[in-house]
Amino acid sequence: MRDRQQTGPRIAVVGGGIGGMAAAAFLHHAGLTATVHEQASALTEVGAGLLLAPNAVRPLRALGVAHSVLRRAVPLDWGWEFRRWQDGTVLSVERLDGECERLYGERTYTTHRAQLLDALRSAVPDTSVRLAARCTRVEPHADGVRLTFADGSRTDADLVIGADGMHSVVRGTVAEPQRPRFSGLCAFRTIVPAATAPAFALRRAQTLWLGPDHHLVHYPISEGEAVNVVAFAPSTDETAESWSATATVEEFHAEFADWDERVSALITSGAVPGRWALYDRPPLPSWTRGRMTLLGDAAHPMFPFYGQGAAQALEDAAVLARCLTAHEDAPALALARYESVMGIGEFGQCRSSPQLVRGSTEWGRWGARSGRARRPSGRRARWISGRQLGSWCSPDRDGVRRAGRH
Repeated sequence: MRDRQQTGPRIAVVGGGIGGMAAAAFLHHAGLTATVHEQASALTEVGAGLLLAPNAVRPLRALGVAHSVLRRAVPLDWGWEFRRWQDGTVLSVERLDGECERLYGERTYTTHRAQLLDALRSAVPDTSVRLAARCTRVEPHADGVRLTFADGSRTDADLVIGADGMHSVVRGTVAEPQRPRFSGLCAFRTIVPAATAPAFALRRAQTLWLGPDHHLVHYPISEGEAVNVVAFAPSTDETAESWSATATVEEFHAEFADWDERVSALITSGAVPGRWALYDRPPLPSWTRGRMTLLGDAAHPMFPFYGQGAAQALEDAAVLARCLTAHEDAPALALARYESVMGIGEFGQCRSSPQLVRGSTEWGRWGARSGRARRPSGRRARWISGRQLGSWCSPDRDGVRRAGRH
C-alpha cells in the first residue's frame, strides 16, 4: 500500500501479529501515523486456522479488507457441534447459516491466520512496517516513550501500543511484571489436506469432540482445501510455548487412541503436528500507563476455547483508532476512553473482554478437562458471536474519523 499524507502523534506499535497489524491499519485508515515494529525477519505463513464470528467480520468490513479475507474463507453452516468422544453422537449443535445474517448482519467464517494477516498487512504502507525489530526495553519520558531494540537501535514515539502478545515487553512497563500461569494443558494442531481428510471433516461445520480430560476441534479452511485440527490434553511440560514447537503424529494419536475411529483417521491424515503449552495471566486492573497502552493478548490473553482471540484484537484496534482520532490533542483522554470502552464494558454485556477471559479460563480449568458435555449455552454462544459495539465497529467509511466525538 502506498503511504499518504498523515498528521498527528507519532505512534509506535510493538508487535506485527493480527492485533498489531490491525491497529496500524485502522490508524492509517484514519489518517494517523503508525509504525509497526515486528521481531520476525519476515511475515511468513505461521499458525493455523481461526474462527471469524460476526463481531470479527464487522471490523474487517469497516477497514475495507473483508473481501480480501472472505474470498478464501469458509462460511460455516453449523457451529458448536458437540460430539461424544466414544461414538460421535451429536450432543448439541447451533445452526449458523441464515441465522447469523438474520441476527447480526454477518456470517461466521473460518480462515487461515496467514490469510487474515496478509489482508491486514495490505492496509498498512510498506514504509510503516519494520521487521527484525525485537523490542527489549520501553522507557517513558517527559516527551513520550523511547523504545530500544535488540540490535541496539532506538526510536522515540508520542504513543506506544503494545500488541506483542502473552509475553509482552510493553505490558511489563504498563503494569507490574507477572509470570504467566501454566494451565496444566497442552495443545496439538495440524492441518490436513482435503485430499486425505475424512469426508465428515470437510463439512462446513465447526465440530468439537468432548472426552475425558481431552477435547478436539476441527473445521475446513482455505476454500475447503484443508481441515484445521486443534486438540487439548493434560500436560506437565511447561517449556514448549512456540509456533514452531512440534510433536509426532504418534504422540498426538496416542492422546486420542481410544476415541471414535473418525478422530483417529483425522489425526493420522495430518502433517507433523505442532504442540505447545497453554498459559494465561490474571486480568490487569488497567491497560494504560501514561502514553502507553495494550491490546489483544498483551492486554487480555485468553484460552482459545471460545475462538475469540482474533476478534478481540480486531475490536481493540478499531476502537483504539477511533478514540485516538477523536482526541488527537489529548492522548491521555483517548487512551482512557479506549480502556473504558473495551475493558470495563461501557456497552454492558455487548462487549467485555474480561467476561470472555473468565469464560475461556473456566472452560480450560473445568469443562475441557472433565470429559462432561459442558459447552457454552446457546445464549452464551450467541452473545459471543453477536456482540456489537454500535458505531465503534460499523462499516461506515467515514465513521473512523467521526465516532467518539461527543
